[in-house]
Amino acid sequence: MKEGDIISGSTYGNIFKISTWGESHGKAIGVVIDGCPAGVCICEADIQKELNKRKPNKSKYSTKRNEDDNVVIMSGVFDGKTTGTPISLMVFNNDHISKDYDNIKDIYRPSHADFTYDKKYGFRDYRGGGRASGRETIGRVCAGAIAKKILLDLGINILAYTSSVGDIKLKNIDLAYIDKNPLKIPCEETAKKAMEYLDILIEEQNSIGGTAYCEISGLKAGIGEPVFEKLDAMLSMAIMSIGATKGVEFGLGFLASEKKASEYNDCFYSVDNKVFKKTNNSGGILGGISDGSKITMNIAFKPTPSISIPQDTINTSLENKNITIKGRHDPFIVPRAIPIIEAMAAITLLDYILINLTKKIDYIKYGYFNF
Repeated sequence: MKEGDIISGSTYGNIFKISTWGESHGKAIGVVIDGCPAGVCICEADIQKELNKRKPNKSKYSTKRNEDDNVVIMSGVFDGKTTGTPISLMVFNNDHISKDYDNIKDIYRPSHADFTYDKKYGFRDYRGGGRASGRETIGRVCAGAIAKKILLDLGINILAYTSSVGDIKLKNIDLAYIDKNPLKIPCEETAKKAMEYLDILIEEQNSIGGTAYCEISGLKAGIGEPVFEKLDAMLSMAIMSIGATKGVEFGLGFLASEKKASEYNDCFYSVDNKVFKKTNNSGGILGGISDGSKITMNIAFKPTPSISIPQDTINTSLENKNITIKGRHDPFIVPRAIPIIEAMAAITLLDYILINLTKKIDYIKYGYFNF
């Protein structure tokens, strides 16, 4: 973002730039991607694979909204390859029951964006939260699917999974088990305990928060900016822009505040002219720039605020009210956030890799003379 740019709030990125559009109960939702390199092999099936990971109604632990979420490539792809022009991707909304929200159109739901949207715009789309709905993230996952495919070709992999449900934390880690349970937990024992707990919460018509872990491997050292747009700062921005996210930490995160330097510092060593670190307490980023080791993030999510338990609130006339929220909502949001975390990390990394290609005259000369 350059000085003087008007920030709309729906656009993210510098070179690989995305603009998401659409509302929860509108006709469709999607994204426009600008700055994607030409020649990337992509098809709707590639994007659909990622979209299916965030689809609703995949288990009893997610919203019962029944959407196919089939993506349509509208522009920017020809004969299975990106053309270098803007890519437009769209998903139609089908199963939106707007009448579920008629009783709350003049009421501010606790911990939702209803009140703040009203204050900012003077009115709001109360049907499913409008732009504040989790369905806005469809566009991010679509764009992220393309970014992830480019990164994989560069040897960069992004993996995220659920690391806790409330105070139920991982006992062991078995990455092969992530896709064998609806909570995306890499531990059979922990997943079973968590599902038993969520069954109780569903009966109570309540919800719970949790955490996710994300690691990025294969990224070379030297990616990122040293001052305001540090790589960890921009990854934080990307992750914190996901609804319900309340915190992001890298490496040891807040635990670093309890350590002495002699305990925290990541000491370097070399083998065969390759640089390694004895530990990775910094989470793979030093001075805002990648150091070549794994980038590790822990991400905290609040409980889904829509619950059927009566709550105190106010209406648009500032009268005290009591509300019981109807509709179809996730008792635990983290599993559906996993592909969104991976998407936002991928979009940020690809953007910064493209930016990095302008940082040395040797890169520019090589690119220019090899047109």
